[in-house]
Amino acid sequence: MDGRGGRRNPYQLTEESPVYVISVAAQLSGLHPQTLRQYDRLGLVSPDRTPGRGRRYSARDIELLRQVQDLSQTEGINLAGIKRIIELENQVTALQSRVAELQQTVEGAAAAMQQREAQVHASYRRDLVPYEDVHQSGALVVWRPKKRRD
Repeated sequence: MDGRGGRRNPYQLTEESPVYVISVAAQLSGLHPQTLRQYDRLGLVSPDRTPGRGRRYSARDIELLRQVQDLSQTEGINLAGIKRIIELENQVTALQSRVAELQQTVEGAAAAMQQREAQVHASYRRDLVPYEDVHQSGALVVWRPKKRRD
């Protein structure tokens, strides 16, 4: 499904489409194929698999490989630390998605509540008048019931 509620074309490529074999992914990421295999074994970057168990990398996987290499080489973070960073980033992304989902739910509930409130206000009897506290207005109200005719 796409974001508009229709079906997504199965042949349309996205950044999650697993299309690159390991040699191409290695070339695109600037890493050795053996490094990609090691990252896969460690669970840092886990590409999709073909029925024959061959690795297929997506554009998102390639970007993640570059990020892992940058964290390792530039920042000096070990692979265990990088794995934890990736896990936390994935958790943050999932939580942001959940927050957005809950915000939509709250907005929908608020709209329904406002609609119901408008319905209640529309149902008020118009022959009733607002009550004013005698102590505030200084006026005296005398009520005398009418005599009933039987």
